[in-house]
Amino acid sequence: MSDIIQLLPDHVANQIAAGEVVQRPASIVKELLENAVDAGADKIQLIVRDAGKNLIQVVDNGIGMSETDARLAFERHATSKIRSTEDIFKIATKGFRGEALASIAAVAQVELKTKQKETPVGTNIYIEGGQFQFQDPIQTVEGSNFSIKNLFYNVPARRKFLKNDNVEFRHIIDEFQRVALAHETIEFELFHNDEPIFKLRKGGQMQRIVDVFGRKLQPLLIPIKEDLGWVDLHGYVAKPEGAKKVRGEQFFFVNGRYFKSAYLSKAVQEAFEGLLLPGYIPSFFLYLQLDPEKIDVNIHPQKTEVKFEDEALIFALMRSTIKRSLGIYNVAPSLDFERDPKMEAFFSPTPSKGNASSPIPSAINVDRDFNPFSVEKTTVEERINLAELYQATEAAPSKINLFEDDDLDEDLFRLPNGYWLLNKDGQTYMLDLGRMHRVLMSSHQENLPTKKAGQSLLFSLEYHLNEIEKNKYKSIKKYLPDFGFEMTLAQDNVLRIETVPEALKESQVIKFLEKIFEVLEYRTEEDFYKYFEYQWIKLKTKSKFDFIYKTEVEQLVKDFIDLGFPQYTVNGKKCWLEVPFDDFKNKF
Repeated sequence: MSDIIQLLPDHVANQIAAGEVVQRPASIVKELLENAVDAGADKIQLIVRDAGKNLIQVVDNGIGMSETDARLAFERHATSKIRSTEDIFKIATKGFRGEALASIAAVAQVELKTKQKETPVGTNIYIEGGQFQFQDPIQTVEGSNFSIKNLFYNVPARRKFLKNDNVEFRHIIDEFQRVALAHETIEFELFHNDEPIFKLRKGGQMQRIVDVFGRKLQPLLIPIKEDLGWVDLHGYVAKPEGAKKVRGEQFFFVNGRYFKSAYLSKAVQEAFEGLLLPGYIPSFFLYLQLDPEKIDVNIHPQKTEVKFEDEALIFALMRSTIKRSLGIYNVAPSLDFERDPKMEAFFSPTPSKGNASSPIPSAINVDRDFNPFSVEKTTVEERINLAELYQATEAAPSKINLFEDDDLDEDLFRLPNGYWLLNKDGQTYMLDLGRMHRVLMSSHQENLPTKKAGQSLLFSLEYHLNEIEKNKYKSIKKYLPDFGFEMTLAQDNVLRIETVPEALKESQVIKFLEKIFEVLEYRTEEDFYKYFEYQWIKLKTKSKFDFIYKTEVEQLVKDFIDLGFPQYTVNGKKCWLEVPFDDFKNKF
């Protein structure tokens, strides 16, 4: 039998290896930005076209590369970051594996222009699909200029699975933010399709956070600081008002490297215990500094997982430090029980020496003859009335009329919590009219007007967008008039809102937009439209049932029964619950 095991060609092996490193355009952005940081640059430009599918360009003013280094950098396992096995356990740079550039070059067309400070000319290298094409001297500025074109052009199956531009660009922004937040002393710029998206100046951590996420976040931030010598924890957490239902503004950094940790996220969540509504996640920007030998970043090719030598201590430190800061800033009760010496006399069990006499306690008068169960306290007439009431309650279950008689009948009546009870086919159901109405409207969605009516505001509302929200707004701008919105984007990223849907109260407008930007984190333009349609139906339903007549409820229930009396909405929420009255009888 002939041998069947054979070595793969280099270009095939490189494409397989590239699958671990280059999953999407954002993966390339991460690797190139981190290389620019390791090169000592203090100014980095990221230029993207078509969400990185056709161009990703990173320009930095770092130390650059020599002619030999530039050629060698694209070989597998070629790196300037480590020299021996021991170096792996004390890594202080972002990259170290020596796989990124080789993997990128295997699935794209790559051009590098680089120059060192002391050399008169630089070098220009072009590699296509992992195959070296040419290397020429070139006149260029100091630093490096990487251009990655036509990603996955030679692997069409991989390119086909890329998402649309909105989704891919959102992932690019994520990676850009992570690097920018970790290095506030470096100037960063981001351009997409020749349009400036971010221009981040050098400064402190607070300034960088505000520049990235907008100035409306600044008043919500609480500083965190604790230095134990072997570990330094600092950064910011947002007040409970800044919590969200989706993950977005949650960042951990260790030694300038972004990482993810469900374990440490739990420490932050526990520090906010009792302060957040169920399902909400606090926003935080937390930075750890400790000896590189006490952590291991060589876990995964994406380098977003980190193992700590003393992870339990880090957990306790993070939880207690955040709790203390929340107490100091009056967000939560403080654990500091130190008292003002001037108030000590009020807390001391014995009078202080300087006091002439002890405070005299207030006298408490007690009527020892009072008997709340005394029969003499009730008249004969009252006792008769009480007996009649007792007999009436024993004879039949209590019927408490919380509304006028017109609101009640044998089959349908209203509860004080806004729900309704329906007797149908010998069973009793508790109804959520709002959800039932949304199901009915969805079933007749083709009859809905294509353009929703809007109401003009007496005074326009202003909403300050950060750069992320600005891009989201532009992606859904064309849909807004169909839902009754009229708004314009002014200078300084201020959104001026002139007209809102009829069903939307003025006080709800800003929160409504925030929810749209928050929920639709990685959705397509079509998803935007569907979500707006759903929210519009929800708003109409809510305003409709602020007050409703009995006859309208009867008609709604009749239409719902004709529809088949479905129990669930399209998103899986219950429209009605069966009330187990037989179980209630057993309790008596």
